[in-house]
Amino acid sequence: MNPLNVFFQLKKDVLLTYQKQYPYFEGTWKTFSSQDIQNLIDLIAVQVKQTVSEKWIYTHLKSETNAKLPRKDMLDILSQLVGYSGWDEYVFKAKQNEIVVAAQPKKKRNVFLIGIVILALFLVGFLSYQMMNKDEIQTIEVKNAFTEEQINSDEVKAVMIENNIESPVEIIDSKIQITAKDSTKIVLKSPYYKEKTIVINKENTTPITLQPDDHAMILKGFMKSDIKDWQTRKEQLQQILANDLEVLVMLKNDLGIEYFNKQEFSEKLIVPSVSLKRMKVIDIQSNEKNEINFIRILQE
Repeated sequence: MNPLNVFFQLKKDVLLTYQKQYPYFEGTWKTFSSQDIQNLIDLIAVQVKQTVSEKWIYTHLKSETNAKLPRKDMLDILSQLVGYSGWDEYVFKAKQNEIVVAAQPKKKRNVFLIGIVILALFLVGFLSYQMMNKDEIQTIEVKNAFTEEQINSDEVKAVMIENNIESPVEIIDSKIQITAKDSTKIVLKSPYYKEKTIVINKENTTPITLQPDDHAMILKGFMKSDIKDWQTRKEQLQQILANDLEVLVMLKNDLGIEYFNKQEFSEKLIVPSVSLKRMKVIDIQSNEKNEINFIRILQE
């Protein structure tokens, strides 16, 4: 078996291992988000006691094609994550499996038909059960606690927590779409609003209100508005941005990540530009002084 083909299979196994830890993720490497990458880095650190950089994952795992193999030490880390002692054992097992599959005889047609019938019966039973136990979908508005205006769906994410497992909740037109049970725990997160955890039930349709993060809102105003007073911008940025600020800008088409410190990022904010308005903030973190010390941006 070609080593690159083995590596491609290893990428599939890494994704399957990730999905066991985060069962709500049903995508592929192409849809692997920045948060998924952070989760994978943490998973490797806990299970393998090794570190993998965000840039390495973008270069070697999210890429649909690989022209050459990564370094062997990195292959060892991924192989250990999926349950092997290292890359050498993984390659050996892959070649063994290839020999076994090639040696297997073709299954008889009647066995195939029996399998189809069993699958059809299972699907009919499952669909019948779903129809009998179908719950009504609730729609709950998400609003700004101060202005009582609806919050843009792109600026907030929601997850349902059940048995310590997080499942994404759909937000359409600033409204949560959910099939609520007797007691459903929902966590709402946003770069511009303070995180909030609520418990809703089947009868609860009261709008959910989120409290804005003042500094994050000021930053949003700088990035989206046409304020011309650069001196005022500069003075306010000094107050809300920490001296050790780190800004990561994720470039389009998987071209990598740009890094900015406080001075570099402030210079971009002082003078409004078209490229600045095309930047979408997806994560803001603050220190104990309530100063913004980390920003993650997606270039649109």
